[in-house]
Amino acid sequence: MAPKCRPRYEVSKQPSSPDTVQDYKDARWATLVKTTYIDPDSTTRTWESAERLTRPAGSLIDGVGIVAILQHPSDPSAPPSILLQKQFRPPIDAVTIEVPAGLIDAGETAEQCALRELKEETGYVGTVVGEGFGVSPVMFNDPGFCNTNLHMVHVTVDLSKPENQNPKPELEDNEFIECFSVPLTDLYAACRRFEKEGFAIDARVGTFAEGIEVAKRWKLV
Repeated sequence: MAPKCRPRYEVSKQPSSPDTVQDYKDARWATLVKTTYIDPDSTTRTWESAERLTRPAGSLIDGVGIVAILQHPSDPSAPPSILLQKQFRPPIDAVTIEVPAGLIDAGETAEQCALRELKEETGYVGTVVGEGFGVSPVMFNDPGFCNTNLHMVHVTVDLSKPENQNPKPELEDNEFIECFSVPLTDLYAACRRFEKEGFAIDARVGTFAEGIEVAKRWKLV
């Protein structure tokens, strides 16, 4: 399954000014902070960064990214595919190729969050991979800019199960997500193609694709 053409969105982005910059007191999802620190030369410095406001108390992470591998147990010759999404992202005014992902709720484990978000965003019912590979170490999305972090959760989806025959997403009113899949061995080439077609590539998808390509080129597997 390949992504369709980009739908039309209208974005009005104005240059930063006192009239367009949001007051931090009104922020709901993220805010800006200034950190003061002392470097190894004993020089006092400051660093401006963004900070999420949605992390539940006691949680070590903001959310999860989901590497969902679609499998056909009844057809051993069918190559495993990765489940991807196409979603418009206003900050970059582009439709982005992403993995399913979402913010963690209070009291949830990373595994519970991943299976919930997978069902809500894609309709698929998955199983978290075992053998110590289910949940990644904590990863920081852009540590020079923000404190946002996550676990990548690795999930398999058995397409032979009745609940995965006709998946129906449970999207929120502000979510417009199109799901599709790409064979794992073709992911890097697909990312190149998507970029030429005008899509933006989420760093998690691009890094995962590069990892597969590195393993192929240097015969690591």
